[in-house]
Amino acid sequence: MSRVQLALRVADLEGSVAFYTKLFGTGPAKRRPGYANFAVAEPPLKLVLIEGEPGEETRLDHLGVEVASTEQVTAAAARLRNAGLATTEEDDTTCCYALQDKVWVHGPGREPWEVYVVKADADTLTKPAGTPDACCDPDTATDTAGCACG
Repeated sequence: MSRVQLALRVADLEGSVAFYTKLFGTGPAKRRPGYANFAVAEPPLKLVLIEGEPGEETRLDHLGVEVASTEQVTAAAARLRNAGLATTEEDDTTCCYALQDKVWVHGPGREPWEVYVVKADADTLTKPAGTPDACCDPDTATDTAGCACG
């Protein structure tokens, strides 16, 4: 199973959850403080909502492709590197209340894309600051491939 992920940073999380529940006809698959995600069957989509600052316009946080296994992440990383793209890999990273393996690339407009697998639920949105492979906001990313929550 693969599906495209769209992650949005929203000022009004509750209003956004209500809107997307109506739009897709299904409620969130996961709700945590400042976070919601929808596993939409049709069209196959993982919609992630990350709470932003009050009054801020909704903006793209990052894009992704959710896959079923670590092996698929590893294969995607190899394919992307072989295509000449700069990649950043993260194994066993905590991001968006999930333990994940992932690989990151940037599109030509600097939009961050991840290919990732969710391995288990986690109790936190991100790893603590300073932890290796910490998930971060793409606006504050310091590496060239970027990172954000998946």
